[in-house]
Amino acid sequence: MRILVVGAGAIGGYFGARLAEAGRNVTFLVRPKRAEQLGRGLVVRSPLGDAIITAPELVTASTLREPYDLILLSCKAFDLEDAMESLAPAVGPDTMVLPLLNGMAHIDKLAKRFGAAAVLGGQCQISSTVDERGEVIHLNEWHALGFGELDGSRSARIEAVNEAFAGARFRPELSLNILQDMWEKWIFIATLAGITCLMRASLGDVEAAGGQRIVLSLFDECAAVAGKNLHVPRVNVLERFRKTLTATGSTLTASMLRDVEEHKRTEHEHVLADLLARAQGVHVTVLEICLAHLRAYEARRLRET
Repeated sequence: MRILVVGAGAIGGYFGARLAEAGRNVTFLVRPKRAEQLGRGLVVRSPLGDAIITAPELVTASTLREPYDLILLSCKAFDLEDAMESLAPAVGPDTMVLPLLNGMAHIDKLAKRFGAAAVLGGQCQISSTVDERGEVIHLNEWHALGFGELDGSRSARIEAVNEAFAGARFRPELSLNILQDMWEKWIFIATLAGITCLMRASLGDVEAAGGQRIVLSLFDECAAVAGKNLHVPRVNVLERFRKTLTATGSTLTASMLRDVEEHKRTEHEHVLADLLARAQGVHVTVLEICLAHLRAYEARRLRET
C-alpha cells in the first residue's frame, strides 16, 4: 500500500515515522521549508522509543504527480482548503483519505471535494509537538489511531488499512462505529481546549484552584450537544473522560493552549464554534464563554501581528 502523509508535524510526523520505521511505503507531502529541514532526517523522540528516519521520502505540492492508495491527513483545520488543493493530484479513483482532524466539519468538505466514497473516518489520541530543531516530541504514552468506514462497514479496503498499520509502533484501532468515536473525542477535546485556554493552566492546576465544577459543567454541555446530534456518549467513555479531566496533579493541557502561549492561530472555530453551532437549544453557557475568550485572543493576535 502506497501511503501519502500530508504534513510531517506533530501528528503526521509521528504516525508517518512509525509506519516508515515498520517498512511501509510512506511518502510525506511537505512545504519546501519543512522539506529542507527533513533533508537531515525525520526524528521522533518518544518515551515509547525513538524513531529516526534518515532519508524520508518527500514530495512537495509542485512535484506531486500520481495517486496514492491511502492519504493520511493531519493538517490544522484552518489549513484544510490549502491542503486539499495540494493533495488533489494524489487522489485517484480508488484513493482513501483518512483525516485526523478534530470535530466533524472537515468530513463534509473532503467529501465535497473528493467524493464521499473516498473519505474515511479517523481520530487519534496523542500529545505531541515539534521542537525548534524540527524533531517530533511525543509528550506521553498515548499514541492510538482510530479509523473506519463512515457507514460502519468492515470493507475489504478498511481491512487493508488495518493490515498496513499492524506491526507499527502505535496502537491502530479499526472501528465499526468511527463517527461515534469522533464525536466522543470531539467533546473531550473541546472541553480540554476550552478550559485550559480559558484558565491558561493545566487540568491539575485548574483542579487545585477549585475549578472542577466548571470543567465538568463544560464537559456536560459538550456531551449534551453530542446527544442532540444523535451521538449520545457511551457511559464508560463519559466516566473515563470525567476521571481524566478532574485528575489531581494532572499536567495535561490542550495543544491549543500551546498555540495561544506561542501567539499562534488556533483551531477554535473548528473545535468550539462548530460544536456550539450544533447545540440545537442545549444550554451551553461555559462553551460560549470559552469560545468568546478564544475569539478575543484571536482579535488581539491579529491586531498585534
